[in-house]
Amino acid sequence: MSLESLIAVARQQGASDLHLEAALPPAMRIRGALRTAGEPLPAQTLLGWARELIGEASWPHFLERRSADLSRTIQGVRCRINVLQTSRGVGMAVRLLAPFQATIEKLNLHPDLKKLVAANNGLILVSGPTGSGKSSTLAALIQEINLTETRHIVTVESPIEYTFRPRRAYIRQREVGRDTPSFEQALLDALREDPDVLMVGEMRDPETMRLTLNASETGHLVLATVHSSTCSEALQRIISAFPAEIQSGVSAQLADCLLAVISQRLHFRPDLNIRVPECEILMATHAIKNFVRNQDFFKIISALETGAEHGMWTFQRYRGWVENRKSWFIPSDNAEPPDTESFETAPVAAALPPAAATPKSAKKSAPPPPAPAPASERIEIEPVEGGFGKILKKLE
Repeated sequence: MSLESLIAVARQQGASDLHLEAALPPAMRIRGALRTAGEPLPAQTLLGWARELIGEASWPHFLERRSADLSRTIQGVRCRINVLQTSRGVGMAVRLLAPFQATIEKLNLHPDLKKLVAANNGLILVSGPTGSGKSSTLAALIQEINLTETRHIVTVESPIEYTFRPRRAYIRQREVGRDTPSFEQALLDALREDPDVLMVGEMRDPETMRLTLNASETGHLVLATVHSSTCSEALQRIISAFPAEIQSGVSAQLADCLLAVISQRLHFRPDLNIRVPECEILMATHAIKNFVRNQDFFKIISALETGAEHGMWTFQRYRGWVENRKSWFIPSDNAEPPDTESFETAPVAAALPPAAATPKSAKKSAPPPPAPAPASERIEIEPVEGGFGKILKKLE
């Protein structure tokens, strides 16, 4: 048994997550429920897989932190992996991302979402609980810009989940820890990098939120995610993250730059055998901006219910649209794979030494890129295979 084979089985079963823990059988999250299968995994096997994934250069950093975040393409599936130390040894939580390039159509989202990224500046928030598809929706919005407009896009993620091959847009993707020491530093850098669009993987702390708001106020279109169940809660979460004495100023800043908030959750359709997103969409009309500025969040609910003419959607109305929809994208094994690029990033570059190496020096330590692919072939940015053949040989 190998990590590759486990991920292949998880993909075949339609799992969204794969959990690996020493002395326990693998567990897969399928349609929101955990299911175990197979024999308990030996601790040494998991340790070997983790060491191979993280790399020898970054292994001391893992031993210090006792956790690591990274992303890999394994068995043709883009995976976000958290490696963690537990009481039993080393464990892994693997999120299996969409095996196709995320677009508005392929995620079965409402086509009106395409209109959101037509703006030149402002803030678009994508919210929802963990595992609700926020990253996929964010990737679909970025891909919509990539396919239709010539803009400079800079993404800041931890780790990079979906990779993009530039089509019409000029895209730079930066991974926290590998290409930049922090979200804060990357956002400060971005303001000097002439971006048209900024994508912030997650606003985790007040400083990141402050810099994100500043960027959206200075003529950039900014897309970011936040953990919350509704649009109103997303806005409240941002403001309440700041000290009480400056919340009124933050409210005014958020009201001025806000374009839209998308809150989503996933609902399983037995007739289609897929999970489809259900969204609540809040558009920043003058009334909504007023509510945000005055922190009257309780009024947003009624504004959503009466704001259909402004492009707003409640969960209930959106569910009605989903039930009446006739055409669906059903993922298949023959689906077009996600866009990737040609150079192979070094696995060990996933974590910069604290307060030391710059992104430039990190690139120097990376192995030389392979020869460029012919123009007619698809370009790959991440390694297609995770190098687990080496692990199997070690285990034999």
